[in-house]
Amino acid sequence: MLILSGVPLGNPLDASAHLREAIQSAPFIAAEDSRKFARLCQDLGITHNAKVISFFEGNEVERISGLLEILKSGSDLLVVTDAGMPGISDPGYRLSREAITNNIEVKVLPGPSAVTTALLLSGLPCDRFAFDGFPPRTQGARLTWFEHRAKEERTLVLFEAPHRLVESLRDAATAFGGDREAAICREMTKRYEETVRGTLGELLAWATDREILGEISLVIGGFIPDASALTVEEMIELVLQRESAGESRKEAIAEVAKAHDLHKRDVFNAMVAFKSTDKIGK
Repeated sequence: MLILSGVPLGNPLDASAHLREAIQSAPFIAAEDSRKFARLCQDLGITHNAKVISFFEGNEVERISGLLEILKSGSDLLVVTDAGMPGISDPGYRLSREAITNNIEVKVLPGPSAVTTALLLSGLPCDRFAFDGFPPRTQGARLTWFEHRAKEERTLVLFEAPHRLVESLRDAATAFGGDREAAICREMTKRYEETVRGTLGELLAWATDREILGEISLVIGGFIPDASALTVEEMIELVLQRESAGESRKEAIAEVAKAHDLHKRDVFNAMVAFKSTDKIGK
């Protein structure tokens, strides 16, 4: 059986009885960092007799075949990461998929998750949300990445490295607007836990020229369509501007719809109405 288990984000008191039992009984354990795993066992006051196998992002692909052989031999394998749930921006997903493909039973021991913890701390709507991992590291790719999510109506949860937080906030403010509600959740469940809430512009001002340390989760409120929906007149004006720049009407309609997250049919209907009115006027 493949056992995927959540581990504490920082506070060992968050460890479940299930996790403790699994660590003490598992013959094989795949851990993201063997030293951090040893520290976790020390904090929990437990010992184990398992063979600990290093399993992290850099060696995940090459390790899978060996881990599958362990499972095929009939032994249980416990997978843990440094914090939170396996497979969430951490190793685990590919191994789980391969295990299922090979008809190996998969069991999940629920535990702490930085995604849902940050979501609840943010105070932003959590009935619908999307987790998007880490933004790209380079400025150009990162800005484009945020621009593609600017019209996402669900609350967004992201991870970011502390030394790139200011750059990500700046690009997010550019793409979403500085008045979009957001929250920075830092070092959750740890000694120096901190949550800063406000608009993206306010968070950017807070983070600038400040030393940021620790694990960072960034939560951004969703796009509210009614706040910036185009009127029919605005749709028509944007299409006409593109036509005057040399685009065909079909191209202009498609580009306006794409740029403003509209249905092409709505823009098309606006132009049909405009064409009819234009003829009547003449």
